[in-house]
Amino acid sequence: MTPNQPLHDGDRPRSGAGLFARKGLIRRALRYGGMIVILCVAILVAGFLVFADSVTGMRPPETVKADAIVVLTGGYQRIEQAIDLLKRGYGERLLISGVNPATTPGQIRKATRTSPDVFECCVDIGYGAIDTIGNANETAIWIRDKGYRSVLVVTSNYHLARSLMELRRSDPDTDFIGYPVVNADLKTRAWYSEPDAMRTMLSEYGKTVVAYIRGVTGWSRDQGLRPEGEITESGRNS
Repeated sequence: MTPNQPLHDGDRPRSGAGLFARKGLIRRALRYGGMIVILCVAILVAGFLVFADSVTGMRPPETVKADAIVVLTGGYQRIEQAIDLLKRGYGERLLISGVNPATTPGQIRKATRTSPDVFECCVDIGYGAIDTIGNANETAIWIRDKGYRSVLVVTSNYHLARSLMELRRSDPDTDFIGYPVVNADLKTRAWYSEPDAMRTMLSEYGKTVVAYIRGVTGWSRDQGLRPEGEITESGRNS
């Protein structure tokens, strides 16, 4: 082709071809990215429905016995249930894990209307844990010191799955048996219409998903224990 020869349509440089190609790539990336987001949202929603159904369907085991009992603090209803199980012989000793350092055994005993003999005999107070991971690590220390092989875990039904996950991660050699305490807001069939109940369930579901991802990926987190926290026999400080 000579310098003065006119260009045919097929010979003209396609200056916009690269731009259109980039736009096509961006569109494909956005489309696939959107599909992935929708899929992830669908999985999370389905997981929440399964989680909610599992929580609301939990019932305490009718007959169960373990070497000991641990209750994870979060309300006196849990502690009262654990003390009742202790009195009925479901375990020989009780650990109340995650107690505020400002709370004395005497205050817990009076709030739960428990006789001093029970506390002096068979109750230990853990002041170290600040979260569920801390509860698990505090409980693991207590189990090693006492030499227990099976432990009954008392906590709210919505909190039980994550608690067992963290406990088994901290101490895989111990047999942990869940004992759910039914939250008052989750006793009605229409709990999902109650804002507080829905907020509690969504929050706990999110924490459970994070705990599961931590286990799969091996992502470690701090121990969740106060440096000055310790486990004490309540009879020494009532």
